Amino acid sequence: MTNRGTLLTAATALVAAVPVAAWGLMGQQDAEGFAPAELDYAYQPPGVSDGTAALVGAAALLLGGLALALLLRATRTGRLDPRWWQVLAPLMVTGLVIGVGYRVLTAGVVGANIGAGLTMLFGVPVVASLVSWALLRGAWLATHSGNGGSGPVGRIAPHGS
Repeated sequence: MTNRGTLLTAATALVAAVPVAAWGLMGQQDAEGFAPAELDYAYQPPGVSDGTAALVGAAALLLGGLALALLLRATRTGRLDPRWWQVLAPLMVTGLVIGVGYRVLTAGVVGANIGAGLTMLFGVPVVASLVSWALLRGAWLATHSGNGGSGPVGRIAPHGS
């Protein structure tokens, strides 16, 4: 795999791992002291046990940590243009909002799930804004070389690889 392919794979793994790790490690957020039949849900949670979710979350955390380490090393050695973190960071925050938001939306409560309403009210615009920023910034970085126009367009690694 080429340097560009390795970095793209690591970036994809990092962005995909964040919401899974947040979801899996947070656990189901049901109100305590009530039988599941007594709880109200904004959305039904998936039929995944807490143990399985924790294992999946831990695996995602490990995968994300490895991808993060690879990308940080590539940035430090000049193989990854640091400006690409302006795309990756908003996507990681988006993943965190989605993972935690999903747990809030599927939480079992007695009565109204106010957290679900707040998640929809604030989470959706935040996610839309962060994804829009990442798409626009990524498109700009892919079409501008950043070296005064003297080099190839859209390079991930400005110092050669």
